[in-house]
Amino acid sequence: MFAQPVSGRTTAAAEGDVVVLLIGMRVNHFWAVHQWLPVMLSMFRMLGELARDRSRGLLGRVLLTASPRTYYVVQYWESKEKLYAYATAPDALHHRAWALVNRKERAGKVRGHVGIWHETYIVPEGSYESIYGDMPAFGLAAAHGQVPIAERGRRATDRFAYRSGRAPKAEKTG
Repeated sequence: MFAQPVSGRTTAAAEGDVVVLLIGMRVNHFWAVHQWLPVMLSMFRMLGELARDRSRGLLGRVLLTASPRTYYVVQYWESKEKLYAYATAPDALHHRAWALVNRKERAGKVRGHVGIWHETYIVPEGSYESIYGDMPAFGLAAAHGQVPIAERGRRATDRFAYRSGRAPKAEKTG
């Protein structure tokens, strides 16, 4: 049930761009359970849908609590294209949930009982690094795999300098 720690120091085996989505909700009024519980359940249903269909592109996720009111998920995606495709796919739960939110908003039935938010980051290779000491795969390493630290460099500057060959080449200007 619980992942076993990997002995020693490791780093994430990510190559190329890393796509990170933070998405969550804030309970503005605890007593309005009928408003925020469906939002929370929708989040869990979408995660289940993505876990059942790995081809959609979700590589990994971490559920977090920022406060007793705020809950969110850090998601690691295969590509921004797969993230956009899931967000707009008519057969996906997200599309139906978002359509419902929009209908409620247009009808004036959104009363501020629950807040929803997301932030998306496309992080180019060379702009991320990680280190894990005696840890099971977690976060970026759980999404992309875990390698011994020696493969990417013992210092953070070495890991930032690592290039896989998968990153897009910079365009020349001028």
